[in-house]
Amino acid sequence: MTIKFNKPFFASSLLLLLTEVGIAAFLSEGFIRHTFGDFLVVILIYCFLRSFIQTKPIYIAIVVFIIAFVIEFLQLFNLLDYLNLRHNKMATIILGSTFEVTDLIAYTLGIITILLIDKKTSSS
Repeated sequence: MTIKFNKPFFASSLLLLLTEVGIAAFLSEGFIRHTFGDFLVVILIYCFLRSFIQTKPIYIAIVVFIIAFVIEFLQLFNLLDYLNLRHNKMATIILGSTFEVTDLIAYTLGIITILLIDKKTSSS
């Protein structure tokens, strides 16, 4: 593993961040807000990490996958209540507020998608 800046992944992470901010700002419910946003967030984190860390893509994917699942399962145990952050809008956006199995599916599909895209673009 080495540290090396990767412009395409950094640009992708910025574009995805803007997309996520737009989703959070303009949508309060529905598939895009609750499921597609979760699909995109793991891709965003993957791209951000790949912007700086040069290693096998599967290693970064596994780390992102574990982080996503840990945060989701912490929602099951009411992490925001334990941290006394239930009414903090930013904490609720970042950590989420409710456990959903569909979120786990979205994270899984997001990781699979970005690995397939990464493999396809890096082998070209």
